[in-house]
Amino acid sequence: MTTRVIIVDDQAMVRAGFAALLATQSDIDVVGEAPDGKQGVEVSRSTHPDVVLMDVRMPEMDGLEAARQLLSPPPGVVHRPKVLMLTTFDVDDYVYEALRAGASGFLLKDAPPADLISAVRIVARGEALLAPSVTRRLIADFARQRPAPRRDPALRLQGLTPRETEVLELIARGLSNAEIASSLVLAEQTVKSHIGRVLAKLGLRDRAQAVIFAYESGLVAPGDAP
Repeated sequence: MTTRVIIVDDQAMVRAGFAALLATQSDIDVVGEAPDGKQGVEVSRSTHPDVVLMDVRMPEMDGLEAARQLLSPPPGVVHRPKVLMLTTFDVDDYVYEALRAGASGFLLKDAPPADLISAVRIVARGEALLAPSVTRRLIADFARQRPAPRRDPALRLQGLTPRETEVLELIARGLSNAEIASSLVLAEQTVKSHIGRVLAKLGLRDRAQAVIFAYESGLVAPGDAP
């Protein structure tokens, strides 16, 4: 299958560079571009991409608001692309909110070309682009922004088995699948199965939302992070 992509960035050279790079891949098709979030939403709704590469900081409408509109569309709009946020900073002020809005991850603009291509494929498969090191930085950000657990997520935890709760806690602490498998003395494939059940039971889309859920529910406190 070919992955349809649009690029939303206020810098024409960035759009052109990313488009040229992605065009070298036979399984990726750049179907549109936009210079700001407002036009990005319009282009997305007319072209129906699988993945939107969305800059965080733009005039007219920033990437955060554009992501919200794409991922929580009004009645009658059924298309919801995956959104991959682009940033020039290692930890952007908007990253946490973008992930909470449903974005599938974020990527630095100066990342190696191979990382951009890989990121598009990862997000298109429905996975989160959230490395353990990024998870740990998000935890630190969470500690500053959202210290109080919310009751509703805590109630939803009751549907998990003890093992699934353990796995969710280790995801939130920033461990990779391999590290979780080592910690719990499980096969990595078994860990993946547990993660799949956790996401399904909690109605979460990916690992990024699982991390946020774990902290909002109070399952893990920011000070617990490694």
